Amino acid sequence: MKKLTLLFLVFSLFLFMKPEEKMAAENLQATIDSMKKGAVLKLEGKTYKGNIVINKPLRLIGTKHTVIKGDGTGNVISVKAPHVRLSHLTVSHSSMNRNSAEEYAAIKVYTNKNIIEHIKIRHSFHGIYLSKAHNNIVRYNDIKGLGKGEIAAQGNGLHVFYAKNNLLTDNTIEGTRDGMFFDYANDNKSYHNHISDTRYGLHYMYSDGNIFKRNIFTMNTGGAAVMNSNHLKLEDNQFIVNYGNQSFGLLLLQANDNEIENNTFYMNQRGLYLDQATRNFIKNNRILQNQIGIELWASSSEQVFTLNRISENTIPAVTIGGNGEGNAWSKAGYGNDWGRSFPLTDLNQDGIGDFPITYYSSLHQLIADQELTNLFLKSPAITIYEKINASQNDEEVMFKDSHPLIPAKDRHSRVLFIVMGLLAAVLIFAKGRGKLCITFGRNGRRT
Repeated sequence: MKKLTLLFLVFSLFLFMKPEEKMAAENLQATIDSMKKGAVLKLEGKTYKGNIVINKPLRLIGTKHTVIKGDGTGNVISVKAPHVRLSHLTVSHSSMNRNSAEEYAAIKVYTNKNIIEHIKIRHSFHGIYLSKAHNNIVRYNDIKGLGKGEIAAQGNGLHVFYAKNNLLTDNTIEGTRDGMFFDYANDNKSYHNHISDTRYGLHYMYSDGNIFKRNIFTMNTGGAAVMNSNHLKLEDNQFIVNYGNQSFGLLLLQANDNEIENNTFYMNQRGLYLDQATRNFIKNNRILQNQIGIELWASSSEQVFTLNRISENTIPAVTIGGNGEGNAWSKAGYGNDWGRSFPLTDLNQDGIGDFPITYYSSLHQLIADQELTNLFLKSPAITIYEKINASQNDEEVMFKDSHPLIPAKDRHSRVLFIVMGLLAAVLIFAKGRGKLCITFGRNGRRT
């Protein structure tokens, strides 16, 4: 009898300590309000009415067909307690009001240490918005905006405002204004996100110390725009077919002391675009088949370019507004691989050219003065323009690489071109693009 009583007490204690687990009633907000802290709420495969506020730690779990639909007047889900976990939901129809002081979102998080995962977001202004919210995890979410035709009428896929130490990983974002927007947001980490069909895939403003690795940007107006942001690490990302007259793979504007390493810039209007940027370290990147490989404004100084492969671009690099000060095209005796654009000899077989290479061009002023020049860089008229200016000695030095690398000739280089070309073709046809306003190839005078 005593053993039976003891067993009953242990079982009762187990039940008492186990988090409450419920199936949601029809009124979702009332169900949430009635639950204890740390409870688990399982939602059925049906549509629930938003807008809801979660003001206590709990876990909300849906199924493949669970939808929380807002009434179009606010945030669909507002997370106002820490340690909340949302998973396996479709969330839709936040307010689209751009005139409100509140930045509305499908899911808006105001607190710390939450997990937002496996969420589909549709028909909302911002997708997921972290507002002064730290140490959150946002992963495996699928966010779709209204598409480029409605850019001005919508917000960002992931918006991070005055928030730090968040992890954003394995999210897919398409058709929003900016894919990921960081505003006064420091020390966040972003891995394995895939962003397409946006204005800027990534946009940093006044956000320092962030890490951005192994993300893919395709078919955006601009791949990544880094503005007034310092000490970032952008590594192993792919910037592919980001197109348009003023488009770029990566823009650095008033951005200093950043590390740009091991990225691929392929078939963009500009691969890298630097303006009013200083002391950026650009190493081991593949800058391939862009209209302009690197556009460097004279307001930018003290950049270091080393061990990059800069090949098969219409223009390898151009300096606008003067030569700039202190930009280095090699470091510790290692310059860059310029492909077949510049004939090199390597008598001692050390992989470094025996003589420096210098690239001259007269296009710098034309590009600076005429915005549409980028559309015609492959035109025969541009070639004639360069030859006329060359004959009149009216060209300027765009760059001088004192230690150019002998071009890579191994099998892996050819495979890379083939794979990237196939990927670009698939992207173009998948998006239904009839034409691209850019052409690719080589041009310019070599010495």
